[in-house]
Amino acid sequence: MGPKEVELILVKEHNGVQFTTSTLVSPAGHPHGHGLALGPSHGHTPVPGEERETWGKKIDFLLSVIGFAVDLANVWRFPYLCYKNGGGAFLVPYLFFMVIAGMPLFYMELALGQYNREGAAGVWKICPIFKGVGFTVILISLYVGFYYNVIIAWALFYLFSSFTGELPWVHCNNTWNSPNCSDLWAFNNSLNDTHKSTPAAEYFERGVLHLQDSEGIADLGLPRWQLTSCLAVVIVVLYFSLWKGVKTSGKVVWITATMPYVVLTVLLLRGVTLPGAMDGIKAYLSVDFLRLCEPQVWIDAATQICFSLGVGFGVLIAFSSYNKFSNNCYRDAIITSSINSLTSFFSGFVIFSFLGYMSHKHSVPLDKCSGQGDHRRSVFLVFWTRVATDGQYVLVFLDKVATDGQYSYRSRWLFCHNIIETVDLAGPGLYWRLCWKFVSPCFLLFMVVVSFATFNPPNYGTYTFPIWANMIGWCLAISSMTMVPLYAIYKMCTLPGKFCDRLAYAITPEHEHHLVDNGEVRRFTVSCSSLLT
Repeated sequence: MGPKEVELILVKEHNGVQFTTSTLVSPAGHPHGHGLALGPSHGHTPVPGEERETWGKKIDFLLSVIGFAVDLANVWRFPYLCYKNGGGAFLVPYLFFMVIAGMPLFYMELALGQYNREGAAGVWKICPIFKGVGFTVILISLYVGFYYNVIIAWALFYLFSSFTGELPWVHCNNTWNSPNCSDLWAFNNSLNDTHKSTPAAEYFERGVLHLQDSEGIADLGLPRWQLTSCLAVVIVVLYFSLWKGVKTSGKVVWITATMPYVVLTVLLLRGVTLPGAMDGIKAYLSVDFLRLCEPQVWIDAATQICFSLGVGFGVLIAFSSYNKFSNNCYRDAIITSSINSLTSFFSGFVIFSFLGYMSHKHSVPLDKCSGQGDHRRSVFLVFWTRVATDGQYVLVFLDKVATDGQYSYRSRWLFCHNIIETVDLAGPGLYWRLCWKFVSPCFLLFMVVVSFATFNPPNYGTYTFPIWANMIGWCLAISSMTMVPLYAIYKMCTLPGKFCDRLAYAITPEHEHHLVDNGEVRRFTVSCSSLLT
């Protein structure tokens, strides 16, 4: 018998993940590969010349993830939900969903990005037919970015407005105030008092947005130059923060990710010294375990996990794709998701120390103060049209339709076990594999069902959006969802061969397409024992 080529396979386990290298040795003894380099069993390291940029320091990556995940959902929404749903008892469903869904999804996104070295769309080379999921998340992020940048512009406008001897939102003596404006907090439940509004609310709605000059979303006004200028500053800062990739953004997060903690700490030190602060903190930590019998408490906890961790936006995949290949992403997932939850808990002390002070100062119940704050929260949810006279209507509307489409994406992320099978992370323990294959998909399905069951047409206060606006909203929401089936159809139509051959190529990782050529499609073989291995 003559000499034959021999395939040498080296298997190595690192960081809980199996790595393989596959090389063909020719009869002359000169090895040549299949295009596979040292990499995890579900992907491969880019070949020389295609090396992906990496973070300058490990701390740059951690701060970027923390800075992305920690936002208004942590600083305000969690403390409010905690107070609303039984105080400390709310931590039970919150931590439960964090363990069975939040951390597993967080870990999975970091692993997918790091070991495939691709962004939200490119990572789907592990299962090409689902690449539409990547385009879906990019589109959703685009929608969310429209109005989230404007939130920053509003904050910048408030910063500039505070450079005065007297803050414009503390009294009713301004030109924009209405006769309903009242400096008194002790509103009773009479008919006349139901139409009262605070100086802060009127400053935002009438002084900043000029909603009194608009009749609704159909009455688009011209952009206000003050807000437009603030938005332009935000866009310029964002551009120069990102123009050189992670080399510049990794340095910017040293400020953007740490400053909130500095501000929260300063506010806490000030808040606890105010009269009534301890009453507010006691209300925040009060425990009412009977509230756990109410389904809405568990729904709020599950929703908060999705909002606070930021899974499903593709950002975690993009961030981790710039990690070094041997980085311990498991440890990163545990650290960053834990910091995220601790930040939520810590923020509650800051918020309720001041709510307790407001309750004490104005002699009103604490729930009256928190309810008032929840209405500011509701308005903190746009491109140049959102800085126009009726921009708030467009902003609330876009927030509703953009986030509704997101749950559909998240359900597709894990709902097909074929996707999990292509990842083939054999190293992680049984707990993570059970969560990825069964628990987390059920959780996401639960979120989809809840989002549809509790859906209400978007509104802003007493204003109800017209039917035509709701139709546009559904079109925007569907536009993100349809990317998945549309790309799947496109992929099946453009691949060569018969239907079975096309399907084989579509569900097989790109680096294993040579196996399809040889008729080796192990994804066509499903056994009960393979579900947990």
